[in-house]
Amino acid sequence: MPLRTMSSRSTSAPNAASVSPSLRVRRFGLTFAVCLAALAVAGCQGRGGIGDITGSIGRAQPTQPRTAADWQAEREAWAKRYDANQKNRDAAFFYARALRALDQNAQALAVLQNAVMVHQDDREMLGAYGRSLADNGRLREADEVLSRAHTPERPDWRILSAQGTVADQLGEHDRAQQIYQSALKLAPGEPTVMSNYGLSLALSKRLPEAERVLAEAVASDRADVRVRQNLVLVLGLQGRFGEAETLARRDQSPAEAAATIAYLKRSVSQQNSWDLLKGGKGRAAPAAKPPVARAPTAEPRG
Repeated sequence: MPLRTMSSRSTSAPNAASVSPSLRVRRFGLTFAVCLAALAVAGCQGRGGIGDITGSIGRAQPTQPRTAADWQAEREAWAKRYDANQKNRDAAFFYARALRALDQNAQALAVLQNAVMVHQDDREMLGAYGRSLADNGRLREADEVLSRAHTPERPDWRILSAQGTVADQLGEHDRAQQIYQSALKLAPGEPTVMSNYGLSLALSKRLPEAERVLAEAVASDRADVRVRQNLVLVLGLQGRFGEAETLARRDQSPAEAAATIAYLKRSVSQQNSWDLLKGGKGRAAPAAKPPVARAPTAEPRG
């Protein structure tokens, strides 16, 4: 794929603040549809701001963009520097980061693929490359690259969390859970890691344990809406829709929360709901690639 920027041709996404309530309900419903289908591939771990729930591998900047408009501005700024010099390390890294945040995954991968050839010993760049490979469904490659993005003597909990989500997507849930436990030894109580860990437990049908871990994550003052949505999902999978709706109301209006829970009820009431979660023939929603929890953190999560 040519390593050319497409910033001038990119379509602007609407700012979240301008989205109508009815559209927010539909989008939240779609989030659950995606999560239900994608729970088998690491769950509802959206990238959101880039420090995402799937862990983060990048240098933090003083402030992190959060809205689509912020990320578009970030992309445009770094695209100019990248066009001027594609071997500029920071230009490639932060340009790709903005592209990932805007779900321009193929272009982000092309940028990072070129960058790791130039900056072969840059573990931070390797980590970003591994995450981008996962975004593009190249999971075995992502697993191998992420394993080289840190060392046993200098482990990085963000990369461990990313490795865990890749293992979950590969269906290796026991291994994923061991990786999350290792990450939590380095970053005790980190809600983004705990959110991934809880969803992995849900994939193993260990719902009470998943609920316990996610409830602890939600109790953190660093937890965000995505972590709470994951707990809403696990409560719903257990048929505890009243509790799920109460939690959903923390981030939605009563009408929006009611619509969300109604959608969740319809989704999990199907006889083949677990087959659906595992990617079975009865899937009622399109398969989705994981957020990564796109989940958010100190750089950030993405």
